[in-house]
Amino acid sequence: MKDWISNYVKAQKAAHDSIPVNAVAQLIEKFRQALQDDRQIFVFGNGGSAANASHFTTDLGKGSSDKLGKRFRVLSLNDNVSWMTALGNDYAYEDVFVRQLMNYGKAGDLVLVMSVSGNSPNVVKAVEWANKNGLHTIALVGGKRGKLAELAEQAIVINDTHYGRVEDAHMGICHMICYAFMEKPE
Repeated sequence: MKDWISNYVKAQKAAHDSIPVNAVAQLIEKFRQALQDDRQIFVFGNGGSAANASHFTTDLGKGSSDKLGKRFRVLSLNDNVSWMTALGNDYAYEDVFVRQLMNYGKAGDLVLVMSVSGNSPNVVKAVEWANKNGLHTIALVGGKRGKLAELAEQAIVINDTHYGRVEDAHMGICHMICYAFMEKPE
């Protein structure tokens, strides 16, 4: 067991080491611009990425906003369960994010998606709609890249395909964004 844990830790470090620092700095500036322009920020994903989306919106909407004194307009599209299940039931699960964006999204808003595979059909469909309607799109993906790496205006790729390690690295990026505003707000 100790060897397995040691190997996991090594692999986890390698996944975190693959985070492209310059790309994350660009991402932080996009969030800074969205804040200045009072743009809506939408965040979503499936499974562990959905949990990361909820966690991130909490940290950005509360922690970062409290520190700055100006509020991030951030929303996790994963958190309205009754709406998601109605959309999934009445239309298709592929539509659970795109139909929410159709209600809320405006040109110039920011969409951040997380998907280890980069191929989640409901996330891909929402990003396609966002691109066609002038929203800015960012995808955090794993080493397989998938369709999202090609569709999004900016894709940040973690060079690993292990779901747990990639999701941890994605959350690390989310924490970097939040703490950039909490610890280095200028």
